[in-house]
Amino acid sequence: MTNKLSVNSEIGTLQRLLVHSPDSGLGKVVPSKAQDWLFEDIVHLDTIRRDEYDYYTKILLYFLDPSKIKGKLAGIDAAENDRRFYKPGSKEFYASDKVIELEWLLARVLEDRDIRSKLVASVSAIEGCTYETQNKLQQYPPSELAKTFISGASDSMELLFAPIPNFIFTRDIGITIKDHVLLNKPARKARTREALLAKYIFFHHPLFEGYRDRIIELPDATHGFLLPKEDEERRITLEGGDIMVVSGHHLLVGVSERTTVEAAMRITNMVFEKGLMEKVSIVKIPRKRDYMHIDTIFTQVKRDVWVMLGNFSRKAVKHEDENAIERILEIKKEEKIKILQFHKNDPDNPVSFDSLEDLLTDISKTDLHCPGEVRFIYSGNNEFPYSVREQWTDSCNLLALKEGVVLGYDRNDKTTEAFKQAGFTIIHVKELLEQLETDKIAVDDLTDTLILMPSAELSRARGGFHCMSMPLYRDILDKQ
Repeated sequence: MTNKLSVNSEIGTLQRLLVHSPDSGLGKVVPSKAQDWLFEDIVHLDTIRRDEYDYYTKILLYFLDPSKIKGKLAGIDAAENDRRFYKPGSKEFYASDKVIELEWLLARVLEDRDIRSKLVASVSAIEGCTYETQNKLQQYPPSELAKTFISGASDSMELLFAPIPNFIFTRDIGITIKDHVLLNKPARKARTREALLAKYIFFHHPLFEGYRDRIIELPDATHGFLLPKEDEERRITLEGGDIMVVSGHHLLVGVSERTTVEAAMRITNMVFEKGLMEKVSIVKIPRKRDYMHIDTIFTQVKRDVWVMLGNFSRKAVKHEDENAIERILEIKKEEKIKILQFHKNDPDNPVSFDSLEDLLTDISKTDLHCPGEVRFIYSGNNEFPYSVREQWTDSCNLLALKEGVVLGYDRNDKTTEAFKQAGFTIIHVKELLEQLETDKIAVDDLTDTLILMPSAELSRARGGFHCMSMPLYRDILDKQ
């Protein structure tokens, strides 16, 4: 397994990423605990696995590691009921070192007896396990223990502690910034175990050997544990959905429901001190569940194309009716966004941007050297109420497999229409897989394409494909 990290953009051709397939823990989320576990609803596990995430794994393999899937699609589909292809503990597991399953990495880490003992003790402490349970966990084989740590249940289906259903959102456990990894510091207790497991994976798996001195952990604010709840902004919390590496010298950091101002300033100082970035733009969005992270309101499609929520646009959202009172009421309710850009050579004099479009245009022109017009594709085609409805189901949370080729949910009809109007080819993943398997099309042939992914259940988990990916390596864009 080649241990190389390099992410210098959001759109360079993707070569390696971390993912986690939906595990049985998702099927244990109950209505009374859904919001505590950061879910809006309970989801149907088998549908997510078989009819939705299944396609995500396959398309990633076709783009990143085709030898693992090319010519095998019919056999995989025939055996899909037992899911052997996706299970790290099985002989038929796809075991790609390009599309890398987190549970697979964790099982490898747990093969070391000393590490296993420490991690069992740590998990047992934060989950309040009995000493008997702790001793029982020590006896599990590595693959079963990894599965138990993630799903909360053993192979015998004994539920030992709560699941961590958000583990499918691998972007939030950490972010690759050039050849460094920034580990998260979750804002919610429900994600504490995720952060702990990620820490052990990054510090102990051979994949990251040689990079351990490049793992960035954010220390807590001085005496942060003594701060009252009303001083939340002084705490240091961070999730990866609020970090975007938009060029080799420019980092975006979101301040949101999950990432605090204190964390954003700490990250800014650290990347300047380490010489990783020349400038950092801090994008403060309203602390609302509607938005959560900055990657829920915009992501990059091409150097000169972005998808974004029109609520934060200079361009007014179009309403179906022309009732002036309704339009005024909607404008009054609009939330504000604040943007400050800090420069390494003059950190005390940040530059402000009046709108999100101004910032993204500046990135395209100044950082990525785009000569022409910068284009924006709006959630829901910028029509109310579709703009906010489709943003809720992650119309702005797209993953670029390469520049101009992105994955999005098939349920966001108006956003799809906006992509089509912008000149993009629209294709459903099922059709694309059939064409790739029969050589009617090749990955290299695809340009300016929105690949539609099935999404009835996945979208209810409140995260798109940008959330469900942690890129480890992207090709460097030229002219940076």
